[in-house]
Amino acid sequence: MGYLDGFKVTFKQIFEPRVTTEYPDEKREKPERFHGRHVLNRYEDGMEKCIGCELCAGVCPARCIYVRGADNPPDAPVSPGERYGFVYEINYLRCIHCDLCVEACPTEAITESKLFEFSFTNRQDAIYTRDELLVDDDGHPRKLPWEDWREGDETNTSAWVRATAPSGDAGFEGKVAWSGELGRGVVAAEQGQVAEAAAAKAARPSKKVARTRRSAK
Repeated sequence: MGYLDGFKVTFKQIFEPRVTTEYPDEKREKPERFHGRHVLNRYEDGMEKCIGCELCAGVCPARCIYVRGADNPPDAPVSPGERYGFVYEINYLRCIHCDLCVEACPTEAITESKLFEFSFTNRQDAIYTRDELLVDDDGHPRKLPWEDWREGDETNTSAWVRATAPSGDAGFEGKVAWSGELGRGVVAAEQGQVAEAAAAKAARPSKKVARTRRSAK
């Protein structure tokens, strides 16, 4: 094999269709359950879902979450429970986006958006506080100056929760087992693998049709 033979692959690709995405001007569509920047959700009445239980901080393998709970003020409660997340911080210099915090949360307070393009010029900006993580009065994530939000990044932020069935039991598939969200209400259940299998089966021609086609030939 001569040394020029190695260039055959390169010259061959010149005439092939390009599959490269012109990032950042063009971006690929992100998966439904993409692990991105976290958000703290509210109930439909505007109350915060976080109850300050610190389960997310306890399960985090990177120890990037810091939570301090406090008793709800009797005259102006922040959450429906006895306590709420008085301090909530996520250090994104440590976070590995494993989503264990999302699975551990008993109230679906913390979920992840599809945003992953954010950079910092100092350490303080990398530590997101409760005010930065909490959704606004319309239920949308707060967009910070150093974040590059694109269309679809904030939709279905609870998709990871909706895809998790109790103990993986298929009998719970399609059943709503989560609370409503501010600005979105109760999100519809995903159809799951059963619906996908049924659609694939319906798309395939039946054996009778296949035999008829062969006979016609």
